[in-house]
Amino acid sequence: EIEAKYTKKMQVLRDELDLRRKTEIHEVEERKNNHISELMRNHEKAFNDIKNYYNDITLKNLALISLLKEQMEEMKKKENQLEKEKADLLLQNKQLKETLQQAQEQVFELQKKLAHYDKDKEALTNTKAHLKVTQKELKDLQWEHEVLEQRFSKVQAERDELYQKFTKAIKEVQQKTGFKNLLLERKLKGLLSVLEKKEVELSEVFAASNLDASALSLVSHKLEDVLNSKNTTIKDLQFQLARVCKAHNDILQTFEAKLTAFGIPLDNLGFKPLAIPVPGQ
Repeated sequence: EIEAKYTKKMQVLRDELDLRRKTEIHEVEERKNNHISELMRNHEKAFNDIKNYYNDITLKNLALISLLKEQMEEMKKKENQLEKEKADLLLQNKQLKETLQQAQEQVFELQKKLAHYDKDKEALTNTKAHLKVTQKELKDLQWEHEVLEQRFSKVQAERDELYQKFTKAIKEVQQKTGFKNLLLERKLKGLLSVLEKKEVELSEVFAASNLDASALSLVSHKLEDVLNSKNTTIKDLQFQLARVCKAHNDILQTFEAKLTAFGIPLDNLGFKPLAIPVPGQ
C-alpha cells in the first residue's frame, strides 16, 4: 500500500513537473519569437533608414553635379568673353603705349630745354637754410649733453655717498645686534643653569626632609609658580631676540633693494643675514 501510494504521488509529481516544463518551454519560445520579431523590425527599420540616407546623399550629389556642370558651362562662357575683352585690352594697351612713348619723347625734349639755373639756385638756398637749422640743433644737443653729464656725475656721487652711508649703517646695526644677541643668549644660558641648580637643590631638599603630603604639595605648587615665571621670562627673551633678528633682516633687505636699484652687485655685501631663532631653542 505504501509503495502504491508513493508511486501514485510520484506519477502526480511527474505530471505536474512535466506540465510546468511544457509551460516554461512555451513561455521561452514566446519570448524568443517576440525577440526575433523585434530584432527583425529593428533591422528592417535600420536598413530603411540607411537606404533613405544614402538615397538622399545620392540625390544631393546628383543635384550638386548638375549645378557644377551648369556653373562650369557658365564659367566657360565667361572665359570666352574675358578672352575677347583681353584681346581688346591688349590692342588698346598697344595704342596707349605708342601714345605714351610719343608723350615721353616730348617730355624729354622739354626737359632738355628747361633752364637749370633757377633749380640750382633754389637748391643752394634750401641747403643753406637746412645747414643753419642743423647747426642750431647741434649746439642745443651739445648743451643738453653737458647738462646730462653734470647730472650724471651728481647722481654717481649721490649713489656712492648713499652706498657708504648704508654700508656704515648696516655694519653698526650688525655690531649692535650681535652684541645684544650675545647678551641675551648669555642671560638665557645663565637663567637655564640657575634653573637646573635650583631643581637639583630642590630634589636634594625633598630627599633630605621627610615632609608630609600637604606640605610637599604646597612646595610643589610654589615651585611650579616659580618655574612658570622663569619660563615666561625665557619666552620674553626669545621674543626680544627674534624681534631684533627680524629688524636686522628687514634693514638688510632694504639695503639689498637699494643696491639693486643703483646697479651695485650683491656679492660685495660681505655678510649674511641673521637667522631668526626657532621658539624653544
